[in-house]
Amino acid sequence: MAESTYRADTQLDADALAFHMKPTPGKLAVTATKPMATQRDLALAYSPGVAAPVRAIAEDPDTVYDYTSKGNMVAVVSNGTAILGLGNLGPAASKPVMEGKAVLFKRFADIDAVDIEVDYTDPDKFIDCVRGFGDTFGGINLEDIKSPECFEIETRLREELNIPVFHDDQHGTAIIAAAGLINACDLTGRRMEDLKVVLCGAGAAGLTVLELIESMGVKSENTIVVDIDGVVYEGRPGGHDRLNKHAIKTDKRTLADAAEGADVLLGLSAAGVFTKAIVASLAPNPIIFAMANPRPEITPEEVREVRDDVIMATGRSDYPNQVNNVLGFPYIFRGALDVRARTINEEMKIAAARALAALAREDVPDEVAQAYKVDRLQYGPDYIIPTPFDPRLISWVPPFVAQAAIDSGVARKPLEDVEAYKHGLARRLDPTAAVQQRISASIRAEQKTIVFAEGEEPAVIRAAHAFQTQGLGKAILVAREDVVAANMKDLGIPAGSLEVCNARLSEYNSDYSDYLYERLQRQGYLRRDVQRRVNNDRNVFSACMLKMGHADGMVTGVTRHSNVVMNDVELVLDPIKGSRPVGVTIAVTRGRSLVIGDTSVTEFPDAEALAEIAVVTANATRRFGMTPHLAFLSYSSFGNPPGERTTKIQQAVEILDGQGVDFEYEGELAADVALDPEHHKLYPFSRLTQPANVLIMPAIHSASIAVRLLKAAGGATVIGPMLVGLEKPVQIARLGASVTDIVNLAGIAAFDLNKASG
Repeated sequence: MAESTYRADTQLDADALAFHMKPTPGKLAVTATKPMATQRDLALAYSPGVAAPVRAIAEDPDTVYDYTSKGNMVAVVSNGTAILGLGNLGPAASKPVMEGKAVLFKRFADIDAVDIEVDYTDPDKFIDCVRGFGDTFGGINLEDIKSPECFEIETRLREELNIPVFHDDQHGTAIIAAAGLINACDLTGRRMEDLKVVLCGAGAAGLTVLELIESMGVKSENTIVVDIDGVVYEGRPGGHDRLNKHAIKTDKRTLADAAEGADVLLGLSAAGVFTKAIVASLAPNPIIFAMANPRPEITPEEVREVRDDVIMATGRSDYPNQVNNVLGFPYIFRGALDVRARTINEEMKIAAARALAALAREDVPDEVAQAYKVDRLQYGPDYIIPTPFDPRLISWVPPFVAQAAIDSGVARKPLEDVEAYKHGLARRLDPTAAVQQRISASIRAEQKTIVFAEGEEPAVIRAAHAFQTQGLGKAILVAREDVVAANMKDLGIPAGSLEVCNARLSEYNSDYSDYLYERLQRQGYLRRDVQRRVNNDRNVFSACMLKMGHADGMVTGVTRHSNVVMNDVELVLDPIKGSRPVGVTIAVTRGRSLVIGDTSVTEFPDAEALAEIAVVTANATRRFGMTPHLAFLSYSSFGNPPGERTTKIQQAVEILDGQGVDFEYEGELAADVALDPEHHKLYPFSRLTQPANVLIMPAIHSASIAVRLLKAAGGATVIGPMLVGLEKPVQIARLGASVTDIVNLAGIAAFDLNKASG
């Protein structure tokens, strides 16, 4: 292999070169979606079976979307004439960027993308080339093509191809900037129609930003464009048609002249172009989007030296409000592809901008803040645009785009059920979404009351508010009213929106104490001990609420270890008769869902405990809508190799035999045997009719190891552990759990895994 003469200037450059070279050059590979393990697979995938879809498509060309990957395939096309900020370096040099774009399509919207580098700078030849292969794909993403040729290329390809064609350098930046501008106007009390806007930088992105916000209400007579030669005014010589149509009648000639008194200053030009004097001359509460990369026209630090009333966005991830195209193109194409749109029109772009603006106003999951190493993200001057790693983007933005395509008449395929579509989108990137969606749909209809035991914690307050505002049920906080009121004010949650129950002052305090004293008096508890517990221990008080029917479920554990919480709860609540508390975890990997028990309660279960764990876990599995096929796991299968630790597992199977349970079970089995669909060839007597989906572990340590291995090495997504088997639904969060975790556990408590499956 020839050694490159390029030498990295920085450690980041060196790391990037190594990243792209090892262990396999590049960032893309092809993965088959169908098996290729047998002769029949080969016959179906290629000759002779492939002839059937060929004939079907020839008869009805639209069925190409049904029988091929076209509907989820985008071509990322460039000629390398405007690579990042590096200029015209040719098509080969653009390939790492185009591969990167393809990776982003897959990571953020589950779209398969192929990079194609075209060695034509002449627009006619480039257009002819892309037109020739365009119909192979569901859409075309144009990238890094210099201005003004990019305008003609996109316009003509949109006219000549019957699929979405999108030049992301123009429209992606425009959509994200427009979303930020919507919210900046909201925060400063402005209307689009009244804005005085100055655009500095009249390239493809700059002009498209201006045109998009004008289509959303900004008046063209209130906008001034400034390029490298100064203000674009009527009668100025030179320039191309796209630029000259933005020329206005004005005597202003410089950026400083144009910016004086302006509400909005948009920069898509070069570092250092905006001076402190220019910033000082803007209108009160100005909006500055300095989007040049890698260095903005002016930094936030420099702006703050002049004034502190500015809402500012940049193109950088190390400053608030990053205008990042990855917020746009994956989800715009996702929505367009899913309705088989013929194009991406202005209505779809505006819909995407409004969707992003609306999402920024929603409560932000803690996981998102953690990804950016901040305590919390909240709608305001420093958060007007969602962040790229917000997991809600995939199910939030595409439905807006798809609906706009339908409403504007460019969609070939309608959305039969919008809610089902949103749920399907969420499942594309989160395999546990189907489970969460089943739970949400069920509990919305039932509207249970859930008590949040640690109600003074900010994360718990936010979770309770989210649970209630999402229509999942009613939330009650066990807490002191003054502490909750202060925290709700800090969190921006409306006062009085959540019910607060003070344990010491509750009207049921004496009833709870009477019940608990009667229950514990022969276990060494005096009445004053019980009263102290009810007054001061929120887990005990909350469990009493469940026992006495004043709430339907409970969530706790954020501030205490799970074993301490469990001890508190068991002072009040009993296991279901003939059962025991069990920790159940769901691991979803490679299209397979595995339910694992016990993952949190009984450390070394004996044979009777294993049998009880199996029954509880199987019932919970049914509640999740799955038919249990249960395996007791061990290091051996059916006595080979023999060992004393397998005896209790064999005895557990015998106990279930005697109970006549109504689900499949088998054991003892090694993990690979339990999960192998071919295991009947070696063990034809096995009672499992298909691979196990419920795994009963011999001890907590093996359960924990298995779950962590599935997550770390197998890429599994995990829900749990969830507590099952108590007489009332209680869920125990991990210490320091996120708001999303707490909301999900509240939903599971409302769902009640003890309840018979319906």
